[in-house]
Amino acid sequence: MKVFISADIEGISITNSHEECGPSSPKYAFNCQQMTREVVAACEGALKAGATEIVIKDAHGPGTNIDPTQLPAGVILQRNWSGHPYSMAEGVDSTFDAAFFVGYHSAAGKPGNPLSHTMTGRAAWIKLNGRFCSEFMLYSWACALEGVPTVLLTGDKMLCEDERELHPSLVTVPVKDGRGSLTVVYTPVTVEQNIRAAAERAVQQNLEAAKITLPEHFKCEIFFKDQVHAHKVSYFPGVKKVGSNEVHFESDSYYDVLNALKWIL
Repeated sequence: MKVFISADIEGISITNSHEECGPSSPKYAFNCQQMTREVVAACEGALKAGATEIVIKDAHGPGTNIDPTQLPAGVILQRNWSGHPYSMAEGVDSTFDAAFFVGYHSAAGKPGNPLSHTMTGRAAWIKLNGRFCSEFMLYSWACALEGVPTVLLTGDKMLCEDERELHPSLVTVPVKDGRGSLTVVYTPVTVEQNIRAAAERAVQQNLEAAKITLPEHFKCEIFFKDQVHAHKVSYFPGVKKVGSNEVHFESDSYYDVLNALKWIL
């Protein structure tokens, strides 16, 4: 059994602000260690359930957050970025049996996490087919494009509640809650135990039945915080400006949607 894991940091149990998630913060190394522990817990659960190969994409910021020395034997870690449209899910392909998303956070425009955003932070919100679009939605659908079912999500409580309906067999692990600038942190030791158990359970189910079919058409709406950026990206092929801060584009190809977002955002 081959498992793909995409890992972010804003949705791990202890992060509270964007500033502490970057290399310039004195808290960054501490947060990276907890990110690593939560990823390790997911690996351990998958291995216990029979996974024979695990590939991880370090999908936050510099892409060099996870400590490779703490990973279980045989696990493959992808660091930094190549520019591929799959971005946070780069490396996934049709040979994988299941996908996990660890440390993910609520979408831009959602109040469930002080760190809610989608990709660069330029957008106040993004909607995909009328739904507030999270990074989890974007890249779990990238996995679906390859025929790989997403079966595990760990992150803030709102994200776990919002995204469950996207994948019929999704196992979720809320690791914290938030309102305004406040974060309600669940004990990291408990979080790691819950992730380990959930990962094991997630891959023991019928993985074929966990697959989803993507829509046939995609409409993307983006409301930028800065009208200057909305005007700039309106020159991208197929993008139309709607009002001062909003742009829209549509496509029948989800790969093209992901490719466009890499340049637009």
